[in-house]
Amino acid sequence: MSAQYPALRLRRTRASAWSRRMYAETVLTPADLIWPLFISEGQGIEEPIASLPGVSRWSVDGIVARAKEARDLGIPCLALFPNTPPRLRTAEGGEALNPDNLMCRAIRALKDAVPEVGVLTDVALDPYTAHGHDGLLDESGYVLNDRTAEVLVGQALNQAAAGADIIAPSDMMDGRVGLIREALEDEGRVNVQIMAYSAKYASGFYGPFRDAVGSRGLLKGDKKTYQMDSANAEEALREVALDLAEGADSVMVKPGLPYLDIIMRVKSEFQVPVFAYQVSGEYAMIEAAVAAGAAERDAVVLETLMAFKRAGCSGVLTYHAAHAARLLNA
Repeated sequence: MSAQYPALRLRRTRASAWSRRMYAETVLTPADLIWPLFISEGQGIEEPIASLPGVSRWSVDGIVARAKEARDLGIPCLALFPNTPPRLRTAEGGEALNPDNLMCRAIRALKDAVPEVGVLTDVALDPYTAHGHDGLLDESGYVLNDRTAEVLVGQALNQAAAGADIIAPSDMMDGRVGLIREALEDEGRVNVQIMAYSAKYASGFYGPFRDAVGSRGLLKGDKKTYQMDSANAEEALREVALDLAEGADSVMVKPGLPYLDIIMRVKSEFQVPVFAYQVSGEYAMIEAAVAAGAAERDAVVLETLMAFKRAGCSGVLTYHAAHAARLLNA
């Protein structure tokens, strides 16, 4: 610095609202948001999720209504997650390959009704397996990498055929991004994006999500043999490097706030589009703090989302997307 106090007063640029806006280093808009939505069977259904206050499962017609809301708010993309009925869950997760499954019906309905809103689809078997794991198991309960990856390719192609714009493999199997990219190219679906869950940690913040997709209580054991250890950062960079080399268009870090350091390191190292998932446990903690009178929702929602952008995110998956967009549009 060439000047010192009092010639230099950093508070000068903070003294008025117009000046704070003009000097802001990071900007948050509705276009930075992806809205995760949970799909339920039926018609005219809204099922509130107790552990995610303010979030519901919606039947396909309700998902379409949310897509129209997203369009009007300026939210560019929805992320879909199905609550597969128990009768359709099997050890092999075969419902993931059904071209008329709940996910595919929702994709088609969205692209028919609101084609200008992007559709991001989760590729993993946990919403379809009776045991709650993201892949196929051997006799000991270990998740088989290569056999699972073969099924994930079929699942990705199934979703792409229904009209998915972004395929998002969240399973953490080695090599699956390359296999999916090759299969999409072979089918001529060259503009279908892959947003890889590259650094997905075995986290304690996922509990309410499992309620939402109906897998709470199904999981046998844990997911530590395929999701990442929260102690590791260098490994996250290796995972990202592999997924990019295999054809990922963008990468994701999950959960969000506990891993801002990973987001920043990934952005600094690779200079590619990085997304974060502000997961169900993070959302639930904010809502619990608000309910307890310990936080003011509007301020905390925008502050946490700004933290993701400041760390280097191109966008954020958040259950607060619609609320945040209304605040930003005000």
